[in-house]
Amino acid sequence: MKTIVYAHRGASKQAPENTMPAFDLAYQIGADGIETDVQLTKDQVPVLIHDETVNRTTDGVGFIEDYTYNELQTLDAGSWFSLYYRDTKIPTLEDLLAWNQDKHLLLNIELKTNVIHYEDIEQIVWEKVKRYDMINQTVFSSFLDESLVKLRDINQDISYAFLTGRKRKDLCRYGKHLGAKGLHIKYRLLNQQLVEEAKKHQLYVAVYTVNHPMAIRKVINHRCHALFSDTPDIAIHVRNQIQREE
Repeated sequence: MKTIVYAHRGASKQAPENTMPAFDLAYQIGADGIETDVQLTKDQVPVLIHDETVNRTTDGVGFIEDYTYNELQTLDAGSWFSLYYRDTKIPTLEDLLAWNQDKHLLLNIELKTNVIHYEDIEQIVWEKVKRYDMINQTVFSSFLDESLVKLRDINQDISYAFLTGRKRKDLCRYGKHLGAKGLHIKYRLLNQQLVEEAKKHQLYVAVYTVNHPMAIRKVINHRCHALFSDTPDIAIHVRNQIQREE
């Protein structure tokens, strides 16, 4: 089994996170998939940005939910990373889906609902992905259990994962109870016992965020389904090394 390499927010060590340049670079590097984060604008446009505010990754201030899409497009989402990326825009989910039509990358769409719960975000995002016929190559995730339940209620066949950074004894049982297909866990939670228990519950294990070669090697040696990395080039290199060793 080859561990899937998702570019975490795109190739986010080499380009501004969650932007089209970061996604394009991840594709050029050879990542298997893209992980990204979705928030909703004031006029309910799903946009790709990790934080609930624009403060860290643009030249603006304030909450995403207080901006219309057109207002967001006036912001510079690249200069904070490098002047080379000046005037890069916050992309919409639709930008990513349209771009991916001829690339066929796997997608992990995280619904950022654990701080601000955007009304109808689950339905809005699902409809966009369905419109582009990418349901089968997309897994959804959220730290908020309620969002996972809403996804399940929308369509029983939606693939979604229980996302957690917290240790809990009933992790696998709870993930299965939610109807998740997999567990997306923080690296520090990874151990062989958890991987084996997940397998018994018919859950896959994916690990975030893994950048150091030794950590990447550990994830792959544990036969995890996937990993999320800011440095997909390093992850692919380590994976290739392990394959040659075997």
